[in-house]
Amino acid sequence: MKHPFLLNRFCLSSERQIQAMREMGIVSVEWDPARSTVEPLPECPAGNASGPEPDFGRAALAGMQDEKRMRLERVRQQREGLARRERQFEQQAIAAGDIFRSLLARPQDAHRHACALVGGIVEKLVGTENMVIHLVSQKSREGGLAFHALNVMGLSLMLGKTLQLPDEEMRQLGLGGLLHDVGKQDVPSRILRSSRRTAPEEEFYRAHVGYGIKAVSGLRELPVPVKNIIACHHEHCDGSGFPNHLVAERIPRLARIAAIANRYDNLCNPFDLREAKAPAEALRQMFRNEAARHDQQMMQLFIKTLGVYPPGTFVALSNGSVGMVVETNAADLLHPLVMLYDPDIPRSEALLIDLRDAELTIESALSAAKLPVETVEYLAPRGRLDYLVEGSRN
Repeated sequence: MKHPFLLNRFCLSSERQIQAMREMGIVSVEWDPARSTVEPLPECPAGNASGPEPDFGRAALAGMQDEKRMRLERVRQQREGLARRERQFEQQAIAAGDIFRSLLARPQDAHRHACALVGGIVEKLVGTENMVIHLVSQKSREGGLAFHALNVMGLSLMLGKTLQLPDEEMRQLGLGGLLHDVGKQDVPSRILRSSRRTAPEEEFYRAHVGYGIKAVSGLRELPVPVKNIIACHHEHCDGSGFPNHLVAERIPRLARIAAIANRYDNLCNPFDLREAKAPAEALRQMFRNEAARHDQQMMQLFIKTLGVYPPGTFVALSNGSVGMVVETNAADLLHPLVMLYDPDIPRSEALLIDLRDAELTIESALSAAKLPVETVEYLAPRGRLDYLVEGSRN
C-alpha cells in the first residue's frame, strides 16, 4: 500500500502514472503483452537538443497520493456503510422474529409492528431516483424464517419500485412479502428441510399456505391484497402451482411479484446450501426453464433491476483479480461495488473497489463451483445471500 495506486497490478494508461512511478524510484515493471491494449512506444532517440526536460514527477506523485487518500477514505466509508447495513438487517430480523412469535398472542401489536417495519423501508424507497441493492453478510449460515421473509420483502419492493407501484400498494406488497411464509411455523422443520418429500410430506408442506392465512386471521385490518400474497405466492401462471391452480392474471398482481422474489431467494438460499445457485444461475433457471410459471413482463423487469451482475456474483476483473459483487446501483448496473479476494489481507479488511471510480472492468461472471474453496470461503464465508434494498438519489 506504500504507493499512490489503488492496486499493485493495473494497466498503465497515462504519462502521469509513469512520472509518479519514476518519482518513487521504480525503474522497471512487469509487462504482460496479452493484457495490453496498445503497442509499446518506440524508444526515445539518444540525446536531447532542446536541453534538460523539466521534472514533473514530484507533482505527479503528490497529486496521485492525494487521490489515493481520497479513494481509501471512500473505501473506509463504504466498509462502515456495509457494517451499518449488516447491523440494520440483523435488527430487522430480530423485529421480524418478534412479529411472527406474537401473531397469535398479540395480533394487533404484531400488525402494528409489521406496518412500522415495512413503512420505514418503503419510505426510504418511495420518492428516490434509484435503488441500491446491498449484499448483507450474516454471522450464521442458518437464515431461518425471518431472513427469508426480509429477503422476499426487499426483493418484492425492489420490483414494485421498478413497476412504479403507488405508495399504498408498496406498503401492501412489503407487508405481504414479510408475512408470506408465516404459516411455516406450523410445519415441522424436518419436512421444511427435506428436498425429497413423500406425498404426505408434500401435502403437509403445502398446507403452510392455509396455516399462514389462519395465523393472520386475528389481524382484522389486514388488507385483502396482503392476504392474497400469503394465499397465492406459490401459484404459477401456467396453473401448475398451489393451492388453487390459478392461471395468469387470475393470480393477484402483488402475489405474482412476491412469487418471483420468493422463488429467487429459495434458489439462492435453499436449506441445503450445497444446492444453492449463484444469482445468475437462479435468474437463468427462472427465465429459461421456468418461464411459464412467472409473469414474463415482471420477470424481465426483475432481471433488469438486479442487473447483469447481481449481488453475490463472483466476477473476474480485467486485471486478473477475482472478487464478489456486494452492491449494485440501478443507475449504473455495469459498475458495481466489488470485494476483492486477497489472501494477504484479512477478510474483515478486504479491499472494496467501486468500479465507477476504478480503471477496471468485469470480464466475466464466475461459477463458485469452479473457484478454489479458499476463494469462495473468503468472499462468501457463510454461503448465504441476504439483501438490503435502499433508495438512492445518486
